[in-house]
Amino acid sequence: MTARRIRAHGLLLALCLWSVYAADMATPGLRDRAGLVKGTDFLHFYTLGTLALNGRGDLLYDMHAQAVWMHQLVPASAGWSYLPLYGPQLSLLFAPFALLPYGWALLLWLLVNSVIYALCCFSVWTVCPTLRQEKWTVLILAGAFPGFFHLLAWGQTSGLALACFTLAFLALRKRWTFLAGLAIGCLIFKPQLGLATAVVFVCALEWRIMLGAVTSALLQLGAGWVYYGNSAMRAYFHAMWRVRDVLPLLEPRPYQMHSLRAFWGLLLPWPPVAFACYVVSALVVLALALRYWKSSARLDLRYSALLIASVLVAPHLTVYDLVVLAPAFLLLGNWAMGRWGERWAAAVGVLLYLCYPLFLLGPLAKITHLQLSVIALLGLLWVVFQLENRAAAAS
Repeated sequence: MTARRIRAHGLLLALCLWSVYAADMATPGLRDRAGLVKGTDFLHFYTLGTLALNGRGDLLYDMHAQAVWMHQLVPASAGWSYLPLYGPQLSLLFAPFALLPYGWALLLWLLVNSVIYALCCFSVWTVCPTLRQEKWTVLILAGAFPGFFHLLAWGQTSGLALACFTLAFLALRKRWTFLAGLAIGCLIFKPQLGLATAVVFVCALEWRIMLGAVTSALLQLGAGWVYYGNSAMRAYFHAMWRVRDVLPLLEPRPYQMHSLRAFWGLLLPWPPVAFACYVVSALVVLALALRYWKSSARLDLRYSALLIASVLVAPHLTVYDLVVLAPAFLLLGNWAMGRWGERWAAAVGVLLYLCYPLFLLGPLAKITHLQLSVIALLGLLWVVFQLENRAAAAS
């Protein structure tokens, strides 16, 4: 695994991914070669934005009425519908996009996501002294990262979650704990990604972080409440309360899920047993993450472990959400390259390398019922945890 070989492999992967994406999108009209509406999930966000512009809070959580509205808005979406579960504040974010025709709005959203991803990667890269000597390697691997590819392919909002995690890390480096909490609290629009951080920070008694998180979360929800009123907020909390009843609609492709819950759900045919295994394994991962966070290990290693734990324990995590691991991959890659001759550094490098293809081989789990990417992430978390034990033993 030399830098030259890694660049070559990354370049081949990037060319394959983006060639497929370009060919899929190079069709006239708003349908791609697979017959899907271009932008996929962005269609839902675009619809939410138009509801905000028209003040139709009564349709935010009415799935069938919202589908009729969407079909009139974008005729190419006939036959499509989305399960409305996002907080009402998200529709306000997409209201400016809804001022444009769908095609131009999609192009703008893809550009925004690309800029966010580039800025986040660049910000983390600047604090990685070893990786600064390998700028072309980092650039190629960032372009080939499966999480980024799926973020654009699905037109999702996970780029905003990446920005939250990146800003929190940069604030923690400066010991601005309240500002780090403000960034973490912004994850309220995707609360499943903030589960691990909430548990770890509460149990670690990081009260300034939690105060910031609660503040920004309440401000977000408050914006939706002020704009739409009480009825929309009641509908939102009711939808969140009943989320387990609609999980089959929320997760039509379980093989594209990359968390412990999806791992056990694919592996075991008995849902109660699979859920019990998920709870037990998630508690173990949270315990490891908490212990590591409270250790004297370096912030870059502790934060990387926290990001991996956030992905593993999330009750709902699709392949595009893997983009939030980009800072962890950069930080761990920086650490491993600085100690490449050591056994644990080589293990980190191999696992980071394996995650790239395994993130793309999710559909294979339809046949094997084994999501290999989750095993690789667990191995990566365990290796990082061993680094702390090794450092403690040496001291």
